[in-house]
Amino acid sequence: MTPADLVPGGTPAMLTAVIAVFVLAGVVKGVVGLGLPTISMAMLALVMAPAQAAALLIVPSLVTNLWQARPWPTLPHSLRRIGAMQVGICVGTVAGALWLGAPSGQWAGVALGLALIAYAAWGLFGTPPSVPRRHEHALGALVGAVTGVITAATGVFVIPAVPFLQALNLGKDGLIQAMGISFTVSTVALALGLWINGGYSPNAAGSSVMMLLPALAGMALGQWLRNKLSARMFKLCFMISLAVLGAWQVARGWGG
Repeated sequence: MTPADLVPGGTPAMLTAVIAVFVLAGVVKGVVGLGLPTISMAMLALVMAPAQAAALLIVPSLVTNLWQARPWPTLPHSLRRIGAMQVGICVGTVAGALWLGAPSGQWAGVALGLALIAYAAWGLFGTPPSVPRRHEHALGALVGAVTGVITAATGVFVIPAVPFLQALNLGKDGLIQAMGISFTVSTVALALGLWINGGYSPNAAGSSVMMLLPALAGMALGQWLRNKLSARMFKLCFMISLAVLGAWQVARGWGG
């Protein structure tokens, strides 16, 4: 199997760059618990079409998020809290895929940039209010639908899902598990949306599987670093970097 069979543009240098992106994205996820699809899409979109980048991240994102969704005994309780949100994500992603098509072109680049800036701003300055229990399901379904449309357009599924999950006051472990569940559902829904638009072929699936190992290696390294570094400082640098990269994406899209 040659580099051309694994990544668009298929040169050894391109393959090396893509592997490096997944290692870096895995490190980020290992340290802060999220960010693999976000940073993967942001960096891969610089060198390939957003739809191609989204197809590459499906398997690494799915496996790492399933791992994060543990422990299984507490899964039913978490699903009772966020089940309506997951339905909204599925409906929004599929509807967005049918409406917008696969992530592509200038508009997708601008939308991705805006999503990154919004995510970084929330990470730096946001303090979401608590959501009353009686409104969790209705608001969750709405947040899920909006997240799904953004997922279909950009391949990134953190906005507004993560701020909403934080607002549920699930506790540290509960929040990590809820993000794992939500990201898993979003990944599956994104794969379905890409398949609907012809962007998730058997070849794309095979390439995505090949990116699993560097993502897992990066995640293991990130978990090791989490015990050695200040996660707060790391997350601060990460959010600022995402904001800068997002602004560049927006400027390039509007200027191009």
